[in-house]
Amino acid sequence: MNKLDQLIAALEQALSNKDWDELVRLNEQVQPTIESVMGALEAGQEDPEQVRTRLETLRRFVDTAGAGASQAKAEAEAALKGVSRNRNAAQAYAHVSSTRSK
Repeated sequence: MNKLDQLIAALEQALSNKDWDELVRLNEQVQPTIESVMGALEAGQEDPEQVRTRLETLRRFVDTAGAGASQAKAEAEAALKGVSRNRNAAQAYAHVSSTRSK
């Protein structure tokens, strides 16, 4: 259970830092960690209510992370559109400038 608590804390920290690479790395640890906790639960080594609470915390994190990822994607798309507009404007200016000087 401690490993799950540590993983949740690390995931939350990575999300608050918007460290998408770290989130991807940590995401790879989620399934094996949950499988370990579920095995301990089935063996009667963990309290079902504590496991449920941790899994609910993890689910809320996933919802929050999904919203954060969607926002980051939208911000990246807007930035790329801005770059494209600036490039198009620069090309148009270069074209107008070159035709004027002729």
